[in-house]
Amino acid sequence: MKQTSQKTLFKTVLTAMLIAMQVVLERFLSYNVWNQRIGFSFLPIAFAAAFLGAPWAMITAGVGDIIGAILFPTGPYFPGFTLTAVLTAFCTAFFIHKNATLPRIIASVLINQLFGTLLLNSLWISIVYGAHFKALFITRLLEAGIHVVIQILLIFLLFGQKSHVRKSLEKAIGQYIC
Repeated sequence: MKQTSQKTLFKTVLTAMLIAMQVVLERFLSYNVWNQRIGFSFLPIAFAAAFLGAPWAMITAGVGDIIGAILFPTGPYFPGFTLTAVLTAFCTAFFIHKNATLPRIIASVLINQLFGTLLLNSLWISIVYGAHFKALFITRLLEAGIHVVIQILLIFLLFGQKSHVRKSLEKAIGQYIC
């Protein structure tokens, strides 16, 4: 098997595993209330963004959102949430793929929380459930604030440029992801 075929196969299998992890973390291991979800489902997407790049991170986020919504719905499926997932995965990969410094991680998380969580997802919730956008926005500020702290800390510790975890992962799978 050619080297590029092996890399593509490895990335495909790894992405499938990350999608499965994302679904489990989001649908079963998150704190869910009607208009808020706090959890660690961002980790598989951040992994894909850091090690595989934007296309693979976007696939992980988009397919994970669709599968989770179909198999384990928490409300009606709405493609806007999938769009937000794909856009935030792109943003994460844009900032942290192969260069996950603390300022880049902070920028990624802040942009994703402001535009993804607060603006877009609040808009989608208001469309799907007929809720008032301004009220949703205000109540979701706490969720975004919690996510900012958790995401910056964990992404930096796990995938930051000088992270021991990142270095170990690069050593283990580096030949397949370059």
